[in-house]
Amino acid sequence: MNGTTRERTIRWEDPLPGAAAARTSSGIDALRAVLDGRTPPPPIAVLMDIRLVELEENHVVFEGDPAEFHYNPIGIVHGGFALTLMDSALGCAVHSGLPAGVGYTSTDVQVRFIRAITSTTGTVRCDARVVHSGRTTAVAEARITDAAGKLLATGTTACAILRG
Repeated sequence: MNGTTRERTIRWEDPLPGAAAARTSSGIDALRAVLDGRTPPPPIAVLMDIRLVELEENHVVFEGDPAEFHYNPIGIVHGGFALTLMDSALGCAVHSGLPAGVGYTSTDVQVRFIRAITSTTGTVRCDARVVHSGRTTAVAEARITDAAGKLLATGTTACAILRG
């Protein structure tokens, strides 16, 4: 090694108690518990350094801090960081409008990367809103911006609504 090796340690809490509680709560109540710190964030959020920061029914905002450990082989943040941030926000926007006992799963996510993200981009923000929520499907759209409001990515999802 040439002395440039870095190290990162990740610690997370058991996600299963929070997941069990979420199944008996409305989506917005389950997400509010994460936002308020009563339920730990899911391990993927800890791993990727993303977090829920705003919540209302059918609308959420996530933030993330792109870092060197997100880099791909060409020296920019891997698209998977933006995709994970967007998929999390889109899915949670859908979840925030669901009643207790009703779940969801993404069936597809489409993302358009507009600008490169690097560790110097700073905190990025993903604003996601539901545009349709029906009995069996939901559709949401989102935008990722930097602190100056520059568009970095845009995307949509479709989710299957899972009823008992």
